[in-house]
Amino acid sequence: MMPYLRDWLRIGLLSFGGPAAQISVMHRIAVEERRWVSEDEFLQALNFCTLLPGPEAHQLSVWLGWKTQGFAGGVVAGSLFVLPGSCCMLLLSWIYTQSQSLPISHTILLGLKCAVLSIVLQAVIRLSARCLKTAFAWCVSAIACLCSLFDLLPFPLLIGLTVLAGLLQHLHRTRNLRSVDKALSNEPAAASCAAVRADADSNLQRQPQTSQWLRSCMTLLTGLLLWWLPVIACGLFAGWESLWVRLGIFFSKAAVLTFGGAYAVLSFVSRTVVHEFHWLSPSEMADGLGLAETTPGPLILVLQHVGFLAGWKSSGSLSPVVAAAMAAALTSWVTFVPSFLWVLLGAPWLQRINDVSWLRCAMQAVSAAATGLIVALWAELAGNTLIAPGGSPQPEAIVVTLIGALLTFAFRRGLAIILLACLTAGCLTEWIF
Repeated sequence: MMPYLRDWLRIGLLSFGGPAAQISVMHRIAVEERRWVSEDEFLQALNFCTLLPGPEAHQLSVWLGWKTQGFAGGVVAGSLFVLPGSCCMLLLSWIYTQSQSLPISHTILLGLKCAVLSIVLQAVIRLSARCLKTAFAWCVSAIACLCSLFDLLPFPLLIGLTVLAGLLQHLHRTRNLRSVDKALSNEPAAASCAAVRADADSNLQRQPQTSQWLRSCMTLLTGLLLWWLPVIACGLFAGWESLWVRLGIFFSKAAVLTFGGAYAVLSFVSRTVVHEFHWLSPSEMADGLGLAETTPGPLILVLQHVGFLAGWKSSGSLSPVVAAAMAAALTSWVTFVPSFLWVLLGAPWLQRINDVSWLRCAMQAVSAAATGLIVALWAELAGNTLIAPGGSPQPEAIVVTLIGALLTFAFRRGLAIILLACLTAGCLTEWIF
């Protein structure tokens, strides 16, 4: 067991650079070095995780742990994938609260925010190439972007309508395929019947046994209990209108709606915590995203920073450090426990889930919408970073952003070089301007 723990701790410490880089680290160790799973199994699991709400890299780590060591292995693998980054984020959030008045902190955060603009734009381009392959997908993406930018629809309603649009497209496509099948009805009937029987036999072979249904029910009940127990405890001891309960409910909602990755949900989270709850300022939200880019683990750890600052500002009778740490812990709990639940609940049904065509179609529509939401997030970050509160452009931020963009798109450098270059450029431009 110790080599297994060391491997997952190593993966957790090396998982910098967003989902693509984290998945490549897991692939190298799990498939190439340790041979825990085959290439096909890895790809099937990745497809399964992209259908789920939440950070797909974290969910893939849970699935790999479940596949190799069972239920306990999934819990251990997912925890070790998150804990190094969570500890780093907790430390950085505390340093952030202590150093906001220092001039050097403004310079460092400027460099981070400018680097984030290039990184998010790169994510938009990559996701667009993967998800926006049809006119329908482009339309969904554009509508989602406009709805987010101008607050035309609540985020949950937007996701629901996107799923409905994907299902309607699937229905339309199915009818077209049936029309084609009728036109090609001169195929031998016997061969067609044989194919149908073979498909039915295959489905029957994949039918889980009754014991699997019982295990799934137990997993669901246990997961829901663990998920909501801290929130209920906070409500009983601190009151149902307390910050802790509001944090638990809001980030639980975010955990259920985080289709399309961290950047997509950040559009929803940013607008809500800044403009509705007033827990953070726009600059603090952008700073948190910059800090999250420097830590290992899932980018969604930026939500822990949001919880930390919310607890720090609303500590009440508690010490600010204690209140902030509790808020950060609760935020991380209700963010990641659902990811464990989705994977451990769905892993035994992996093949059947991947074969559900209407579900794939609905999630493709959600992925297209996620691209538009990330564009809206980028526009908001760019406005907060490149334009001063008075409406005038910030030349130092524009220069650093251009340097980050050149390194990202012209020279194709990695995340570490982009961050270091933007931090250095931020220091230099602070002296110049």
